[in-house]
Amino acid sequence: QVQLAESGGGSVQAGGSLRLSCAASGTSFHYMGWFRRAPGKDREGVAAIYRGGGRTYYGDSVKGRFTISQDNAKNTVYLQMNRLTPEDTAMYYCAAGYGGAGLLSPIPYNYWGRGTQVTVSS
Repeated sequence: QVQLAESGGGSVQAGGSLRLSCAASGTSFHYMGWFRRAPGKDREGVAAIYRGGGRTYYGDSVKGRFTISQDNAKNTVYLQMNRLTPEDTAMYYCAAGYGGAGLLSPIPYNYWGRGTQVTVSS
């Protein structure tokens, strides 16, 4: 059974940092990504990584602040979030799939985690 388990969310003040983790079990994936949804907003692609070569992709709103990385031995993907702002407040979801166009859109992803809440206060 495929499972994605996110962890690492929490509350932090603006300017602070958090690191999210997503542990995958059940199978291996070609791509993994992070998405977020803030109240009243559409789901937004935050970052994605190609498991094979490590190529990364970022949404414009997080470039230069967030870093996606992986530990293949642990089948785990991380999202290091620095210089957080209140606009980063959202539920963050891990996703995994086998590829396709638009890795910052939800279309290529077959599996989703339940999410972890990130709250940034000013």
